[in-house]
Amino acid sequence: MINKELVARSPLRILEKSTQGGGGKGNVCVIAARKGIGKTACLVHIATDQLIQGKNIIHVSFAANTSHIASWYESIFSEIARRNDVNNAAEIHNQLTKNRVILNFNQDGITVTRMLSSIKSLIKDGGVNADVIIIDGYDFKRADKEEFAGFKSFAEESQIQFWFSATTHREDPSKDENGVPMILSPFMDSTAILIVMEPGDGFIHLNLVKDHDKYPPRDSLRLKLDPQVMLIAEEK
Repeated sequence: MINKELVARSPLRILEKSTQGGGGKGNVCVIAARKGIGKTACLVHIATDQLIQGKNIIHVSFAANTSHIASWYESIFSEIARRNDVNNAAEIHNQLTKNRVILNFNQDGITVTRMLSSIKSLIKDGGVNADVIIIDGYDFKRADKEEFAGFKSFAEESQIQFWFSATTHREDPSKDENGVPMILSPFMDSTAILIVMEPGDGFIHLNLVKDHDKYPPRDSLRLKLDPQVMLIAEEK
């Protein structure tokens, strides 16, 4: 199987069809859920889909140890290859790995400006290409609206797509009038796509809350996370 077939079969084509083209270049996207629901798995599946399309990924993690991030990429690609009966999996895997860089930052010790400066230097001076940047574990509770807007500015200037994970809190389930968790409401001006993960019926449902300039009706995105294999799948 060649990459084109893998791309066509991916359930993430549903995300593109259900929204105004998906995230797209120059945009910031956020996946939100309570801790332990599967945000990192979603981000890695999205990143792997981009890698299969020939894109380049920088994956930024705020975890103390990033070894588990590489393990997620291995597991998710292996499951995609197994489910699609990929014959040249090792060849595709090696190419994807070359197009992926994993970075680690400590949000306590770095500002958004410094982080973006480091990423820009890596791209410009380090010869690292980037079409999509994953920001995994960013603490929106401590984030500043104006600082976060820096990610949007960087995305527009560089024509790079950003995907964030955001942790919502069980003790504060409140949402604004558009269904946006209150912790994320201040950042919507800089956010094109917001997906909130909600458990139910043995699966984790992906609820599209914001689609660029629209707040679509509930259940407009027919996608779920299968907790058995931690892959995004189509809801039947």
